[in-house]
Amino acid sequence: MPQGGMTIGRLAQQAGVNVETVRYYQRRGLIDEPAKPSGGHRRYQPTVLRRIAFIRRAQALGFSLAEIAILLKYSDGTNWKETRQIAEKKVESLNIHIEQLRKICSELNALIEESKVGKGKGTCPIIKSISGPET
Repeated sequence: MPQGGMTIGRLAQQAGVNVETVRYYQRRGLIDEPAKPSGGHRRYQPTVLRRIAFIRRAQALGFSLAEIAILLKYSDGTNWKETRQIAEKKVESLNIHIEQLRKICSELNALIEESKVGKGKGTCPIIKSISGPET
């Protein structure tokens, strides 16, 4: 890596994200923007690449960027209780969301079955349900 680091383009490429994602993470305060040398390009250290990998893995586990910002504060691994509490809240939230999705699937399956029984006569029950009650 010339001049003590990598450009934003190289960083993005190695992290598997686009340049705008790096800039977005900077705006959100998740990664620091290095100083720009006079007449040169900002250079990112390998630690930033590891930080982006942390962010991406946390997102894959369902954490929001706001939650990730907090997790990053605990990234030294010494705050077990605080980190666990964040993860427990995430699991609780995910379980609620899963239950909501199950209800939606059940409703859609019922509409699909109703559609099969109706055999194309009258208004499609799926469209009728989406349209809502007639006023």
